[in-house]
Amino acid sequence: MDTQEGSALRFVSIRELRNQTAVVWKALADEKDVVITSNGKPIALLSALEEENLEASLAAIRRARRHGVQVVSPRAFLEVYRQRAGADDG
Repeated sequence: MDTQEGSALRFVSIRELRNQTAVVWKALADEKDVVITSNGKPIALLSALEEENLEASLAAIRRARRHGVQVVSPRAFLEVYRQRAGADDG
């Protein structure tokens, strides 16, 4: 499992997901989000959910898709992530 430098996001390959499922599930519980990759490219985001917030989480994802949330490169994604994390600190 790979943690991108300067980021708490975990990146896990499909192979790792298949071969080390228990480790990925633990990371998901600890980190709340895990990016799944195929050939080094992000293809999915696993996000921890709780039964109490399932409907609200699904609604938020669907709203984001309707409003044209774009898929970006991992580097661009991390840059935005770091900027937002820095904004939350200050």
